[in-house]
Amino acid sequence: MENIYLLMLVALVVLAIADLVVGVSNDAVNFLNSAIGSKAISFKTIMIVASLGIFFGAVFSSGMMEVARKGIFMPGQFYFDEIMIIFMAVMITDILLLDFFNTLGMPTSTTVSIVFELLGAAVVMALIKISASDTQTLSNLAGYINTDKAGEIISGIFLSVIIAFTIGALVQWLSRLVFSFEYEKKVKNFGAIFGGVCLTAIGYFIFFKGLKGTPYYGSFKDILASQWLTVVGVSFVFWTLFSWLFMKIFKKSILIIVIAIGTFGLALAFSGNDLVNFIGVPMAAYHSYEAWAASGQAASSFSMEVLREKVPAEPILLFISGGIMVLTLWFSKKARSVAETEIGLSRQGHGTEKFDPNMLSRAVVAGSTKLADGLRHILPVGTKRRISKSFEKPDDILVGDKAEEQPAFDMIRASINLTVAGVLISIATSYKLPLSTTYVTFMVAMGTSLADKAWGRESAVYRVAGVLNVIGGWFFTAFSAFTAAGILTYIIFLGKGPAIAILLLVAIGLLVRNYISHKNKAIAKADKSGLKKSESKTVQGIIAESADNISNVVSRSNKIYSDVLTGLAKQDKKKLKKSKKGVDKLEAEIEDLRDHIFFFIKSLDETSVRGSSFYIAILGHLTDIAQSLEYISKKSYKHINNNHKPLRYNQITDLKEVDDTLSDLLGKIDRIFTDKRFEYISDIVDSKPEMLKSINDKIEKQVSRTRTEESSPKNTTLYFNILLETKELMNAIMNLMEEYHSSYKKV
Repeated sequence: MENIYLLMLVALVVLAIADLVVGVSNDAVNFLNSAIGSKAISFKTIMIVASLGIFFGAVFSSGMMEVARKGIFMPGQFYFDEIMIIFMAVMITDILLLDFFNTLGMPTSTTVSIVFELLGAAVVMALIKISASDTQTLSNLAGYINTDKAGEIISGIFLSVIIAFTIGALVQWLSRLVFSFEYEKKVKNFGAIFGGVCLTAIGYFIFFKGLKGTPYYGSFKDILASQWLTVVGVSFVFWTLFSWLFMKIFKKSILIIVIAIGTFGLALAFSGNDLVNFIGVPMAAYHSYEAWAASGQAASSFSMEVLREKVPAEPILLFISGGIMVLTLWFSKKARSVAETEIGLSRQGHGTEKFDPNMLSRAVVAGSTKLADGLRHILPVGTKRRISKSFEKPDDILVGDKAEEQPAFDMIRASINLTVAGVLISIATSYKLPLSTTYVTFMVAMGTSLADKAWGRESAVYRVAGVLNVIGGWFFTAFSAFTAAGILTYIIFLGKGPAIAILLLVAIGLLVRNYISHKNKAIAKADKSGLKKSESKTVQGIIAESADNISNVVSRSNKIYSDVLTGLAKQDKKKLKKSKKGVDKLEAEIEDLRDHIFFFIKSLDETSVRGSSFYIAILGHLTDIAQSLEYISKKSYKHINNNHKPLRYNQITDLKEVDDTLSDLLGKIDRIFTDKRFEYISDIVDSKPEMLKSINDKIEKQVSRTRTEESSPKNTTLYFNILLETKELMNAIMNLMEEYHSSYKKV
């Protein structure tokens, strides 16, 4: 029986390594985003600075490991076999939950996940013990759980969300009022003071929060506590002088140093304090096993009161953990996905919105707009003019790849993000308040985005919806962590070794599936074969660039149409579903091009405005093509999915003739636009009457069949729908050819 606990311990070590990987992938967003979004320093430099912060924080982390040992439950109330079940359930749940959020590209709190997993597992194990006892009732549950700590954590969640957002917005608004968006000029005059304030706050944060729990903290603990005003004053003078000298000597903005040191500080704090979320449970399990093995008692009777003792973390394990976290930071693609979510929500300029608006986000935006309008009426005209001037943004709209190259926000906002997050975490720690670094850093970033007017009328409903989704995900984390860990605890209690083996295999399978899913999404995102935005500023260039898109749409339309008819003939629901997805992807790409029209027109030369009319017309015809394909694929899938009668043989034969004719036509168009031999478009246009006559003949033939032979209304309706929409598809294709032919002749 002893072997099973040794195997469980080995499994927990492996799970700890996996948890480090998925945990860093999610929490990297906390300390990377400000530097990445502002592009103040190169990505390589950001990674080096963050890696140093992570490694030092991990190596010197030891004081926070008590949370997993006795912070949530009363260890003396459980025996060794019970505590190992709790720890196993917690680690399996934690990995799956964090990996799920990473795959979605959503930031969540590793602190909340581990706390509620421990709470859920301990509650269920306590209920099992109570149910098996003749003397205990449900009222005894409080004796097993550290209820005060759980209450503090839940209240801390609400407070951190509200306070971080509010303070972040206020500080950013005041900073922007002083520096405006043309901050480079004012930084030369006030940069030393601003740098002194920011670096003092970040420096205090590094020492107070980042190094708390390290062997060196005791030497300056009393000084920070009793003479903090003196420490802050001396630091401010030092950092102000340093900022002034840096700008004078190197002729660079001090904001670069603020962002670099702020990134290091948050990475240090994350690693030093959140490491417990990943290895705290396995280390507690190791110490439990060590104590039990030395006791010689039975696993079912050895009390875990030993976990109440303070045991320092193993230096070698901290060193290894730091190395794993650094490697994960460099190689995890999921970390980039999570970072993209927050940067997208806080982006100053225009960009693709990841979230769809919902009723709540619309209500919030509408209410905020009315409140802002009311405040404007109260303020004096001069004050409103002064404020508006500070928030005027430079007109630097970029298109194409250049838009992706510009920073998501400027260095002022990045500095405020890092400074405010550091100060809030420091204050909370000084009052011993439970706090999630994820909640603070994310909500500060959202608050500064709001204050910076990054959430304009064009994007507010999407950004607010995104924030609400992320916050909702945090509460989902707490609920699902508690529930899933509790369920797994009960399963392991019933099934023992075999149950653990099955759960580990299921966990591995889910991790592999999520990895493949994320990899496929990344490949699809990097796929350059889709429709491309026009970046040309002349009519000739627009015509040439549009040719590639037309060739792309025609080729894909040909395949989609043929696949739909093949799926109908063979009643292949899988093929029809795949065609529907192909149409959805095509429609999304065309819609993306339509959303780009504003930027396209803004980039045109004065002499080439005529190109905008051509470009808009082309997009209109491409939209008509996609809508016709969407209608045909949707109706066909619905027919087969509802198990209606298949099409008759003669109907399939007629549709095959239409498909062959259309396929031949689209093949010719594809070759014309691929080879840029536009002079042959006239031949395509001339074939329009014959093509439409062929479809009309099929319609008349079906009318005749319906009067004499057909007996299936659903069958007949589908056939007519396909023919009529094919006619619309043909018209859209021919209109596109006529538009292109007409514009090509004018050039």
